[in-house]
Amino acid sequence: MSRRAQVEEHMARLAEISGILAAMKTLASIETHKFARYMAQQAALVENIETAAADFLAFHPDFRDDATAADDARRLWLVIGSERGFCGDFNEAVAAALEASPEPGPRLLVVGRRLAGKLERHPRLVGWLDGPNTAEEVRPVLDRLLNQLHALRETPPAWTRLGVLAHAAEGGVVPHTVLPMQPPQSTRPAYPPRLNLDPAEFFAGLTGHYLAAKLPCLFHGSLLAENRRRLEHMERALHRMQAKLEDLGRARNALRQEEITEEIEMILLSAEARLGGIN
Repeated sequence: MSRRAQVEEHMARLAEISGILAAMKTLASIETHKFARYMAQQAALVENIETAAADFLAFHPDFRDDATAADDARRLWLVIGSERGFCGDFNEAVAAALEASPEPGPRLLVVGRRLAGKLERHPRLVGWLDGPNTAEEVRPVLDRLLNQLHALRETPPAWTRLGVLAHAAEGGVVPHTVLPMQPPQSTRPAYPPRLNLDPAEFFAGLTGHYLAAKLPCLFHGSLLAENRRRLEHMERALHRMQAKLEDLGRARNALRQEEITEEIEMILLSAEARLGGIN
């Protein structure tokens, strides 16, 4: 195979890879728009629940739980990473934030195959789950996660405090206290909320609704940040690929010029030989 043919074969392979990267970029862009839409809806739901909880706790302060009161054995951190690659240092940033955490003792439950691979030897790891790739996969992952949380709750020492460490949609890795619910302090309403349930039963149900709303919100935020990283990664990869194809195109043209020059030289030499034979 000639050098020019080798260059053209290499260009064909790079063009094929470039097409795959472009398709991945398009899918990441679609997912980014979906997550941004879901985030707005989910954030509004979480805010409404927190407002209701704040009004309730203003008149029932005994139900407000100090999240710092439990020992490390009772704490569980849910650490969210990515299931797929091509997202830059997304998982490395989560691992670095975990190591920098001022709370060295809580047990860890990891979501996301890529991050789990980096933390598989962590001394406090108690389990891991496959993570979602698309918006439609969030709900099945949450179902498996809740089952895992329930199983860990039944295993002594049972966890009573749940935190989440994940990328925020706005950027950066942010720790969240999910349980016990810690709504922001608000102005005490003029009248207490009218309840049709026992206060303990009401607050337990409200906490369940909060968990069911907060976890999807955190997953959507993490996936939004992940796909933004993937878009940036794909952009850089496509730019490098295009630059490489341009370099190979120039090399192919130079090799073609050399072949043409050699062909012309062969023609001239052949003509000179024929003329010499006639003389």
